Amino acid sequence: MVVDSAQAPQHSGLAEEFVGFAVASGVLCFGEFKTKAGRLSPYFFNAGLFDDGAKMGRLAEFYAKTLLASGIEFDMVFGPAYKGIPLAATVAVELARRGRNVPFAYNRKEAKDHGEGGSLVGAPLQGRVLIIDDVMSAGTAARESIALIQAAGATPHAVAIALDRQEMATENGQDVAHSAVQYVRQQLGLQVSAIATLADLLQYLSHTAGADMATHHERVLAYRQRYGVETR
Repeated sequence: MVVDSAQAPQHSGLAEEFVGFAVASGVLCFGEFKTKAGRLSPYFFNAGLFDDGAKMGRLAEFYAKTLLASGIEFDMVFGPAYKGIPLAATVAVELARRGRNVPFAYNRKEAKDHGEGGSLVGAPLQGRVLIIDDVMSAGTAARESIALIQAAGATPHAVAIALDRQEMATENGQDVAHSAVQYVRQQLGLQVSAIATLADLLQYLSHTAGADMATHHERVLAYRQRYGVETR
């Protein structure tokens, strides 16, 4: 496969360091896991297991470093309910700590009919909005966020995720040639920044000693060869 040039600058020690952190935290684990598409994946990434202050703080560092290195311009961050909410908040804190103070907002799944009301919480949505989430499976969450942001009169500009699985998306139960990230870039017109990709996971596994890691590398590589997308 050809390396995705939009991701190449981020395929560095930072990405591999993130993969190691995710493995050590139990967020990225190996075995046999059924995906939403019905595939049996040899690895699983569950960002909900970044479940204490130290892990969330370090995760926010990875997001902030990746975003600042990406050159993507944005005026505020938005966290889609539910996993995106703590991500947007902690990344906004880390960006401010690094001298880039931006507003943040998030949505409720159900609109509140008392108090301030509505489904949006935090700063008013305006300008170029960066959506922060954990992974992207089909682009559904991105489309929902885009609709909310546009309805508020702001501009959905980019998406930041932790891991790009670089595998074929599904439409109507059928595999398609593009990934969810490629769909968001090419069809929805948003920039996408990922801390790490499946290619980084394979690189980490190839560099980490141990029979288990060699086995995981073999299985993940076979999965990529079957379901991976061509990148360019």
